[in-house]
Order: sequence, then C-alpha cells, then structure tokens
Amino acid sequence: MYAVKANPSPDLIRTLWDSGITHFDVASIAEVRLVRGLLPHATLCFMHPIKGEEAIREAYAVHGVRTFSLDSLDELAKIVAATDGATDLTLCVRLRVSSAHSKLSLASKFGIAADEAGPLLMATRQVADALGICFHVGSQAMSPQAYGDALGQVRAAIVAAGVTVDIVDVGGGFPSIYPGMEPGALESYFEVIHRAYEALPISYSAELWCEPGRALSAEYASLLVRVEARKGDVLYINDGAYGALFDAAHVGWRFPVELVREETSHARTMEFSFWGPTCDDMDFMRGPFALPADVQAGDMIEIGMLGAYGCAMRTGFNGFTAGDTVIATDEPMDSVYGVTQESSENVIPLRKLK
Repeated sequence: MYAVKANPSPDLIRTLWDSGITHFDVASIAEVRLVRGLLPHATLCFMHPIKGEEAIREAYAVHGVRTFSLDSLDELAKIVAATDGATDLTLCVRLRVSSAHSKLSLASKFGIAADEAGPLLMATRQVADALGICFHVGSQAMSPQAYGDALGQVRAAIVAAGVTVDIVDVGGGFPSIYPGMEPGALESYFEVIHRAYEALPISYSAELWCEPGRALSAEYASLLVRVEARKGDVLYINDGAYGALFDAAHVGWRFPVELVREETSHARTMEFSFWGPTCDDMDFMRGPFALPADVQAGDMIEIGMLGAYGCAMRTGFNGFTAGDTVIATDEPMDSVYGVTQESSENVIPLRKLK
C-alpha cells in the first residue's frame, strides 16, 4: 500500500492507482477523505496507532475503512467502541523496532516492545476478524538487515503470545537515492524480507504487506528555484525550510541539483549552501550542493528527488507559498529503479520548460 503522508498529490495518487496500487496507508481522517474522494474503490488502511474516536467512527461508518493499527489496550478499546463492536475488523498491532539502520528514526513515538506485546496480541485476537503485526524500521533504511532484525522481533512476539497471525506488515522505510545515500538494490531488501517471513510461525494463509511512501514518490517531482542573491558560497533562493526543503534544512538532507541556463556553464564546480526566502535564521540548507562556480542572481536551479515529503511539508510562513506546478516527462535526476516509463505525448518535456 502507498503511504499517503509522503505525498498526497491527487495526480500521484491517481497515477499509482492506474499503475496497480489499490491499497493506501492513511494516517488521518483528512487523508481518508482525500483518497476515498479520489478513488471510491480503493482499500484504505488507517495505520496511525493513535487516532481520535470520532475519526475512527467516520472512517469505519462513512468511508468503509476496516483496517486499523494500534499499540495499546486503550487504543484497542477505542476502536471497539467507535465501531460499535464490529466483527469485520483487521487490526494490526504495531511493534517497536530499532531504527539503527535508517537515516530518520521512527523508534520512539509508537509501538509496543516485542517482549511486552503478548497481552495486547491476545486481546486483539479476540476481537479482530484478522490479526496483523506491523512495524516501521525508520525512514530511508540503508541496509536490508533492518527488516531481518525487525522480523526477528515479530517471531519473538508471536511465540510469546501463542496467537495465530494473519498479516505481517513490514511497514515503510524502503530507500530512495540521494547524494551521499546510495542504497543497495531494492531486490536485496525483498530477499531478506522473504526469507524471514517464510520462517515465521504464522497462518498458512497469512499475507505479507508493506507501506512504502518515499520509495514510490521520491522520483515524482523536482523543485525549480531562482537564485535571488549570492554571497560567497551561499545562495539565497526563493524556497526553503518552510517550503519544500524542510528535510534539507532540519535533517541535513542533500538533494541532487543542476544549474538551469540557456547556455551551458563551463565553470568549475564548487559547493554551496542555501538560504531560504523567509526572515528566519532556521531557513538554512547547509548542503553542500555542488553547482558551477559562476552561478549568480537570476539563475534557476533544479533540485531533484523532492517527490517525497517536499510539497507535503509546505507552509505559508512569511507569505511564501507554493508556486506553479507543471507536468514534465524527463527522467528523474536519479533513480533506484532500472527502468522508467516512456514519456506521454500530451505533456511538456521539462527541458523545454527550462
């Protein structure tokens, strides 16, 4: 299933549906409404472990959601109450697993430890039509071992609880490719998951699920920014930490960049940092970002691989809001996939826009 939080663009959601993605991981009632409005026949899974009772009730009664995650007995009671004791629920208990192999940790906020999960798994089994175990190894997992280790925790939890499990959901964390972050082939991740899953003591008809967000959306979009000023090796650009470059500012993410000019620059490459457009010192992207040394005010820069969490994180702070959106057909600036789809004839190639 696609994790909508990574990029809730209606065009992307429709593209994924047309490509065969029929299940969507939604984390809020707003995401439930969005996807249900776009795709009346999609299967929606409410995978946020802590939800408002009114959100659960609306999701179940109005939008046909039957899959929910949880990590506590209190949340289980809330789901049962909000669905009026429904007997057609798929409930996934979220385990807390290590994020040691990932660039961004998701190990602190949600999940129950494997050695404490027994009572919750048994209680959930009693009210669920289908029982699942889910986890999240953290965003941008750089080693397949992250999933092998986590599935070891799943095994321990199942054995300790002595329950029949119908679903194992390995969550998200599948990596994309960025400067300084070049993961191995995705196939190596799938092989580790397959081996560990096949060894689990689960129902003969159990299903294996995953919730990729970044891996399905990172290559979807680039950002085209203008240089407003230059001071030495720092460029002032018209987007930043409160716009599509949140990750570049707050977690030091590096993105591929390219100078966009009518005439190709033959200057040597040097490393730059960026200031965003707001009046805030936190609006700074250290990079480094490699660009020709003659970059100057008025130049345009393409910042690639921003389909994941770029536009989704935008704010309107200081009056700097989203710019124009155009459809482009050129290849992404990098890719973890060996083959990309051919361009359609009814859209404008990005290179012509430049």
